[in-house]
Amino acid sequence: MNYSTLSAAFERHFGAAPALVLRAPGRINLIGEHTDYNDGLVLPAAIDKEIRFALRLTGTDRIRLRALDFEASYEVAVADVAPLPGGHWANYQLGVVAGLLKRGVKVPGFDCAFGGDIPSGAGLSSSAAAECGIAWGLNQLLHLGLDTMTLAHLSQTAEHEYAKVMCGLMDQFASLFGRAGHVVELDCRSLEYAYFPLDTTHARLVLCNSGVKHALGDSEYNTRRQECARGVAILQKHKPAIKSLRDATLPDIEAAKAELGEVVEKRCRYVVEENQRVQTLTARLVEGKPLSEVGELLYASHAGLRDLYQVSCAELDVLEELAHHAPGCYGARMMGGGFGGCTLNLVAATEVDKFIAFMTSGYQEKAGRKLDTYVTNLADGVGELRG
Repeated sequence: MNYSTLSAAFERHFGAAPALVLRAPGRINLIGEHTDYNDGLVLPAAIDKEIRFALRLTGTDRIRLRALDFEASYEVAVADVAPLPGGHWANYQLGVVAGLLKRGVKVPGFDCAFGGDIPSGAGLSSSAAAECGIAWGLNQLLHLGLDTMTLAHLSQTAEHEYAKVMCGLMDQFASLFGRAGHVVELDCRSLEYAYFPLDTTHARLVLCNSGVKHALGDSEYNTRRQECARGVAILQKHKPAIKSLRDATLPDIEAAKAELGEVVEKRCRYVVEENQRVQTLTARLVEGKPLSEVGELLYASHAGLRDLYQVSCAELDVLEELAHHAPGCYGARMMGGGFGGCTLNLVAATEVDKFIAFMTSGYQEKAGRKLDTYVTNLADGVGELRG
């Protein structure tokens, strides 16, 4: 949906031209899954799948939202903003408004129309884009002067309190801080970050959508958080300096193995190993190591997510197994919360078409499912669109 199409749809629906048009990207995460809420390291990037927003202030006390992709509308008085039941699509925007109100911002009425091409349920963080776009847009229109990290936290809180998913900061951070041609390592404890170039002329990041929809709020995502917290509480008794799994080592986990129990021990081991993989991968990018050495870390990450963290599913495992035999594939892993969504595949640029053909036929044969694929480019974070 380009600038003029979105502006025309806004004007048709609300009877006036928008004051601001912007884009908020989805994200991939190269490596570092389920580490963000454990104070760990992540390595995401914004991608060229995005939600586009048209906004204007109206001088009323009403919020009017229009979801163009499924032709649905929602209207509410600012004073009456509250979470809507049943996973309502408007919760992402309303949660941001609620966060601004909590900060003492006088939010006036506004109109917002939005639509995009981030596949829903594919693990590309359409929810974060929906939050970050409205946060960035209102920050601009209301001249609030909030910095980008504050907008990320505001959007994360919206997901916690309105979408009821206790996500870490990574998705919102990636949507706001993305830089074209780069992945960005975020230390989720210190909030320090660093950009690393990922040259997608030689290799492309191809997403293979399992077609299995994951509803994180209903899945075991929040259970995994609780299991990790239980692990920290036990490890702390042995070593008080451990405040999160970021502080734990494999010997610490080994020493407390009996008390942790099999399940919690697996969860802790995975997180510690995944943080190490992030550091190893960025070092390999800096050193210009062969892409096969980057890819083997993706395969190792998938094995950990499947066997230790246990958030994969049969369809994702089929896709990862196929990738080992696919033309030009350096590495693959499930990406996102789990239980569905996409695998991320690092594929030689010259072999992308053959890779997709191999994966499509293999997935149909082994899982009896049609495969949707997306070849992504790394994009800039949230920003204004001009006509």
